[in-house]
Amino acid sequence: MRFHPSEEQLAIQEALKRTLADILPADRLHKLVDGNQQFDRNSWDALMALGLGAIALPEAQGGSGLRLLDLAMAVEVLGQRAVPGPIAQHVVVGLALSRCSNEVARAKWLHGLASGETIATMALGGEWLPESWQVKAEGGKLKGSVRFVPGGATAHLFLVGTVGGGLALAELEAGITVTPNHASDQTRASASLVFDGATATILFEPGDPAVARLFDAALVLTAADALGGAQHCLDVSVSYAKERVQFGQPIGRFQALKHQLATMALEVEPTRALMWYAAYAWDANLPDARRAAAMAKAHIADRFVSVTRAAVAAHGGIGYTWEYGLGIWLRRSIFDRAYLGSPAVHRSRAADLAGW
Repeated sequence: MRFHPSEEQLAIQEALKRTLADILPADRLHKLVDGNQQFDRNSWDALMALGLGAIALPEAQGGSGLRLLDLAMAVEVLGQRAVPGPIAQHVVVGLALSRCSNEVARAKWLHGLASGETIATMALGGEWLPESWQVKAEGGKLKGSVRFVPGGATAHLFLVGTVGGGLALAELEAGITVTPNHASDQTRASASLVFDGATATILFEPGDPAVARLFDAALVLTAADALGGAQHCLDVSVSYAKERVQFGQPIGRFQALKHQLATMALEVEPTRALMWYAAYAWDANLPDARRAAAMAKAHIADRFVSVTRAAVAAHGGIGYTWEYGLGIWLRRSIFDRAYLGSPAVHRSRAADLAGW
């Protein structure tokens, strides 16, 4: 039994890191955020050229045939670099198409999703959980609205949560009105969508167990993004403590800051195993997979917020400045905490799933 990443998984992460260092350096990320750009085509195309859109799709459908764990470790790198765009949502839409029984829909859209030519996102709505979704799918048409859709102003294809916990696909067309939201996290700008007679392609009917599986996959990927962001905040805080000199010595030698950095490390490192196990449990379809996904999302998203705030404090005054950049990850942490349900919601679900 392996308790560490394989050489292939580490190679995937390294390839992503090298590509993002070239295509999305810190100054370019700042320009994108400061310019309120909804989407960065350059970084999107570079990641899709590496095969990110197809990493967890079956080989028979043109994918790499890897697992959710491999995909989650890739998304962890995206969280470290604060990569803009609805990438996690996009790959979940690909998972949905690959697992549905609608062969016509799969033939029509899956290739474009795998290559990244077609941009997709998730429009779930309600209070995030499948039982709260509110868009009606009747007579092949969608009726209703979804307020917070990551990448909604950029996407061509939407995976829509329907009443009772079903999933349908809708292409951007006249029956869909898209209104960009004023977003705190500019790396994942959202939009509000109104469906008024848009054509619906049903992938999963309400009550289909595949819907819960896909929702859990989205939880795991959100947790992976949060883990990557928390790791970045820890890394830059340790580097700053080694470089910043005060009273003739690096501030990392001061005991109070040592304790603060040690606490941050203790918050980050255990979450890695939590995310790995949640992804592994999903891949193996273990009995506790749903509970593991809920716990990973709840705990890691909480730790991301905590570590990001601690990183700002560890930097002193410069950590509060917009130019330094920690604010980008602070805003991402708030997004990850709220997206798909708060930690309190998922801790309650985990307790219910455990029979407590």
